[in-house]
Amino acid sequence: MPPADPAVLDVATGDVVTPVDQPSAGAVALRRVVAALPGGGEARPGQAQMAEAVAAAVAGGTHLVVQAGTGTGKTLAYLVPALLAGKRTVVATATKALQDQLVGRDLPFLARHLDRPISFAALKGRSNYLCLQRAHEHLEAGSGDRQLGLAGVDRRASPAEIRALVEWSLTTDTGDRAHLDVEPTASAWSALSVSAAECPGAAKCPIGTACFAERAKHAAAAADVVVVNLHLYGAHLASGGAVLPDHDVLVVDEAHQLEEIISATAGVELGPGRFSALARAVGAVLTDVALVAGVDDAAALWGTALLPHRGRRVPVGSADVAEAAAVARGRVDRALDALRRIATTDEGALTRRDRAAKLAAGIADDLARVVGDVEGTVCFVEGTEAAPVLRVAPVDVAATLEPLWDEVAAVLTSATIPVGLSERVGLPEGRTTVLDVGSPFDFAANGLLYCAAHLPDPRNGAWEAGAHEELAALITAAGGRTLALFTSWRAMTAALDAVRPLVDVGVLAQGDRPKPALVDAFTADEPTCLFATLGFWQGIDVPGRTLSLVVIDRLPFPRPDDPLTQARRERAGARAFGAVDLPRATTLLAQGAGRLLRSGTDRGVVAVLDPRLAKASYRWDIVRALPPMRRTRHRAEAEAFLREITTSP
Repeated sequence: MPPADPAVLDVATGDVVTPVDQPSAGAVALRRVVAALPGGGEARPGQAQMAEAVAAAVAGGTHLVVQAGTGTGKTLAYLVPALLAGKRTVVATATKALQDQLVGRDLPFLARHLDRPISFAALKGRSNYLCLQRAHEHLEAGSGDRQLGLAGVDRRASPAEIRALVEWSLTTDTGDRAHLDVEPTASAWSALSVSAAECPGAAKCPIGTACFAERAKHAAAAADVVVVNLHLYGAHLASGGAVLPDHDVLVVDEAHQLEEIISATAGVELGPGRFSALARAVGAVLTDVALVAGVDDAAALWGTALLPHRGRRVPVGSADVAEAAAVARGRVDRALDALRRIATTDEGALTRRDRAAKLAAGIADDLARVVGDVEGTVCFVEGTEAAPVLRVAPVDVAATLEPLWDEVAAVLTSATIPVGLSERVGLPEGRTTVLDVGSPFDFAANGLLYCAAHLPDPRNGAWEAGAHEELAALITAAGGRTLALFTSWRAMTAALDAVRPLVDVGVLAQGDRPKPALVDAFTADEPTCLFATLGFWQGIDVPGRTLSLVVIDRLPFPRPDDPLTQARRERAGARAFGAVDLPRATTLLAQGAGRLLRSGTDRGVVAVLDPRLAKASYRWDIVRALPPMRRTRHRAEAEAFLREITTSP
């Protein structure tokens, strides 16, 4: 038998411990960096538990799915063990706010306090960076119509704005759109940027060695941690691994969005705008007016064919779509042939030709895919009447993701992990650990979940008036300080019209200002309310008494006519409601409710105006996924708690 572990004296406490009792190097490092947090950090058992589980997954090349409630400190819980392991890590997030937090705050903090050198970089999609070659082309062309015509620019673009962007390109170190002082218009930015679908690559670009996007890619290749968004990671998978540097560890933060984003990036999106962009690109190279006009006309042809199918699935072999695809493919192929026949020694002209040719080849490939009957995909049309878009998406993303799980150790984390996520993304059962580390917040003492069980079913015409009366009464009790979340724009607009005259506090609404400015205005004026739709159910962080009440109009089930959801229901068969609809509604409701308590001292009420939360047979599946707050069906109890909050110091 091996000898017993020797006893060790802990000089700090005087206790005799065995090595199994001693904290790991990772635990010690985590305590050190947490203690260095502004204001002094505090011990969080869930954070330590998660960090140990991450370290084990990274060391063993296995996978971890971890639900870490608000306040856990999950960012440090995955970054510290990944960095200590010395393995290149890619962190993929769903929101820009979290990317900015990682690169602007968390990673610089760790670089100062982790007691070892670390490097990190952010990498974005190519179209986020200004293209120096296009800026050079504009400088050569001068200004006015000649400039716009030569570069193939959208005629709506302002020459003055383009010139300002060109001047900025001469002083910026990064070329990153996010570093501009003023948000550019889409048409002006598109004049000076290129997407991955049209860039010919640094080797074929006259000034490729100075390219901002390539410089960002080189910086990422040398970094210990690379921060990207999930859409870019999806593009990396779709490209066969050509976008990001090789990495050993993948962390998916906000993992509740992984399935939907990978579904979008693994498929095809083809709308009229891509033909218009191609026509501009071809027109910047060729003088064949009829050929360019034919490509431009394909935009209208394609939009006309898609419009009758908007909001619905497109049947396989649909004659109108197939015919439009065939005509458009012929015009794109003719343009591609003409581009390939161009013979010139002018580097700028060659670059413009290569950009247009790559764009044309990509559209031709996608046209071939949208008319094919690809097993396991669903074809449908979304977008507006003015700009319908055809999408082909996989019904099940497991097949797309399964090869990845053999290449990296993966950590999937979120404050809300959907039921069955591991299976739906294809994680191997024998090599995946699922963990819930809870939250350090005292939800039972500080939070109250109120369900307006007395209201009629939301599908009853009488529900809306009753819901508006409930909302106004709750806002009054809270003294404003309300984030009201709606499942549709129509519902939000109706509530605004009904509630504004009934309350004596300001009410902001989604669409009044850009999202960041709207959240800033809501945060700055404590009594103000904010009414918003699905884009605000997650990623909004407003700690303090400013947000004391979250009102959710109804359970956020997917639309019954959503084409992709319909296809998933068909695949699930008799299990459809429990396997498709209920997990998605539960996750989104938990995300909305999670906007309330953002710090250990926050207090407030989550009010759900949908009585199904109190009466439906599936109610406990939903309630168990919400933060463990006290529950009530009595509005008077919720109003009393809100008044107590507003009158407390």
